[in-house]
Amino acid sequence: MSNRTLLKTGIIGTAIAALCCFTPILVIAFAALGISAAVAYLDFVLLPALAVFVALTAFALYRKRAAG
Repeated sequence: MSNRTLLKTGIIGTAIAALCCFTPILVIAFAALGISAAVAYLDFVLLPALAVFVALTAFALYRKRAAG
């Protein structure tokens, strides 16, 4: 993957994961769909996803800085 693609993926993923972590968007969506029992498990998925996307962004920035 190119540095630009990695950076875009990292930033977009971080923004989406942060939005879902810190706002009740998924809670409202799950309640509307009738699967609100799954809300208890959101932290087990969203927080690691946020960490992975932040690490991916940092890695892309590191590669970009090292390349140029």
